[in-house]
Amino acid sequence: MESTSLAKVIDHTLLKPEATVSDVVALAREAKQYGFFSVCVQPSMVKTAYEILADTDVNVCTVIGFPLGATFTSVKVFEAKEAINAGASELDMVMAIGALKAGNDEYVKQDIQSVVEAAKDQAIVKVIIETALLTDQEKEKACQLAVEAGADFVKTSSGFSGGGAKVADVERMKKIVGEKAKVKASGGIRTKEAALEMLEAGADRLGTSASLSIIEAMTYKGDTNH
Repeated sequence: MESTSLAKVIDHTLLKPEATVSDVVALAREAKQYGFFSVCVQPSMVKTAYEILADTDVNVCTVIGFPLGATFTSVKVFEAKEAINAGASELDMVMAIGALKAGNDEYVKQDIQSVVEAAKDQAIVKVIIETALLTDQEKEKACQLAVEAGADFVKTSSGFSGGGAKVADVERMKKIVGEKAKVKASGGIRTKEAALEMLEAGADRLGTSASLSIIEAMTYKGDTNH
């Protein structure tokens, strides 16, 4: 795979709590330079990123109910609408993990569906199922509920709950959602080899804060040029 092709499936991510406006400005400029699919930033930083990227094909992604997924559905809906108004076209929402583990499937489904409906045709919705906290059976249920609720993607991890993307989880998630949704691998993807492994396992998108080193590793190996 060429570095330019790899860049097109990467969400260039900066979600650390200490991120400043200047950090996000730099992130957006990097995304513009390298041609990443999107930048993924905190909700309060969406407008800043959008203003820099509005004249490009780089999308602005943000997180909803992050990182715990345990807030009110109404708050997730409000966040989604505010983010879209600020310029976000992709929403990575955290599933109601505790509700899933308690077997409250209908709540989990309605929580996701409410955000999907708020996004309508204005933004795609990715559901973070937090694989590190779930059993294999719960991972399957989470993917099924996300698909039933109309989500566009299922996503492995927030990066804030331990663990991260695992090849076996990506393969399992892809098998469950099939053609009904896509898979985003995120959490701990820090090398070119890890990125390519996730894509081979079935990931359609990658979320990483190590985007630059991954793309530069592709280029330095002589795989392509920018």
